[in-house]
Amino acid sequence: MPLTQKPKTTKSKRTTKTTSKSMPNKKSATSKKNQGKYDPVAPERVAEILKRLDAQYPKVTCALHHKSAWELLVATILSAQCTDVRVNIVTPGLFQKYPTPQAFAALKPEQLEPDIRSTGFFRNKSKSLVGAAQRIISEFGGQVPDDMEKLLSVPGVARKTANVVLGTWFKKAEGVVVDTHVHRISRRLELTRNDDPKSIEQDLMRVIPREKWIDFSHQIIHHGRALCIARKPKCAECPLENICHAADKTWSTVEIHKTAALSR
Repeated sequence: MPLTQKPKTTKSKRTTKTTSKSMPNKKSATSKKNQGKYDPVAPERVAEILKRLDAQYPKVTCALHHKSAWELLVATILSAQCTDVRVNIVTPGLFQKYPTPQAFAALKPEQLEPDIRSTGFFRNKSKSLVGAAQRIISEFGGQVPDDMEKLLSVPGVARKTANVVLGTWFKKAEGVVVDTHVHRISRRLELTRNDDPKSIEQDLMRVIPREKWIDFSHQIIHHGRALCIARKPKCAECPLENICHAADKTWSTVEIHKTAALSR
């Protein structure tokens, strides 16, 4: 991988230089107001990021294998601090053994532990899954609710899990999934400067059009696995390279910004 290349421009020109590839000619109200200043969340820059993600990852969807809202909920709970690949290895046998929420609800957490041990944190996850099944049966007639508030009342479900289920299964954009990839890459792209998932989600919901919330999360997650790898991003192959100013790029044709967070 070649060394980072810094552009041959003076300091005064670096903040204003753009290319036709990286930015449309049309200026937003924000750009006019801050003319001469780089605005990482300017609508035209965000639109260009989304356009390139659409081209790179068309028709992308959740990587967790599932056949129902309940299976997706279980898989998402299991995915905490675990790879989707590992979860997809575990869930086929798990759902064959316990095919319904009723089957999970009838278990004691310790009975479930051996089946999910390889996903990590298996004791807490077992309690969450049994508790989730019992709650869904007692409060929601055995059906996973399609409402954010109701989902958040289910054991083991926080906003990330709720957003995965609502967006992927119910096609309802109630928020933006912030997993480790979205957390890291959104900061690298300067779409947020926050470091906690709740604040990052709020920042993304402000700058990403609502109709793109679901796809954006899926695309960024795939991007984080394929190209924008945490320890060694493949910047030379990245379609976002010339509009990304991340401080830890392995190769660059544009100015590096110290404020663009390092990979986590």
